[in-house]
Amino acid sequence: MAVLVFDYRHFGASEGQPRQLMDIGRQLGDWRAAITYARGLAGIDGDRVALWGTSFSGGHVAALAAADQQIAAVISQVPYSGLDGRGGLPRPVFLGRMIAAAVRDELHGRLGMRPAFLPLVAEPGSGVFAPFVERGATAALLDLFPSGSGWPNRFTPRVMLRLPRYRPFDTADRISCPWLVLVCDDDAVTPADQAAALASRASRMELRRFPVGHFAVYHGEWFERAVAVQTEFLCRHLVLTQPS
Repeated sequence: MAVLVFDYRHFGASEGQPRQLMDIGRQLGDWRAAITYARGLAGIDGDRVALWGTSFSGGHVAALAAADQQIAAVISQVPYSGLDGRGGLPRPVFLGRMIAAAVRDELHGRLGMRPAFLPLVAEPGSGVFAPFVERGATAALLDLFPSGSGWPNRFTPRVMLRLPRYRPFDTADRISCPWLVLVCDDDAVTPADQAAALASRASRMELRRFPVGHFAVYHGEWFERAVAVQTEFLCRHLVLTQPS
């Protein structure tokens, strides 16, 4: 198999200012550009292109596969499926602070000012305000990047104003290709039950559940288990059987 890996604009090695800008439309556009590019490469079978996404991108790939019937297979790992999956309404104080931060950042963007960043993850009891609070999350996230990469734990909270309307699993019934959905039962970032329920409407969905938290699948034993499940799925649906 050939693999194409890319960074969204505003992130990593890709260009785009301001940095760390969370923009759903631009990220989906970057995905479409990457798919088109991959299909045009020499030696690539355009009818056997699969999508892999984790967390927020796990929702993106579901939305893309629902709209593009040529996609051959898709994997959503610990996916974002919509805000309803976060265990009901947030606490009023948290919701008020988050809306205020999002509106402030939105105004900064419209006025051409520097983004009003928030941390993406924080530790319980740290006193740091962030949308995702889970023990060990900060270290787990930083461990995903090479030493010295300088990845900043921050994002532009203006995206929170758009999240209520972004429900990528609502079109799950339009996904016609094989779809592997891997969820973690102890996930406090993208809880499992809503993703599993919405994904069940797809005719060729395969569900795997792990008894761990959101970040466990990025390291160690559960990473190896996730990779094994996903590799088997891709081989089963992408690799052509050679005649004997």
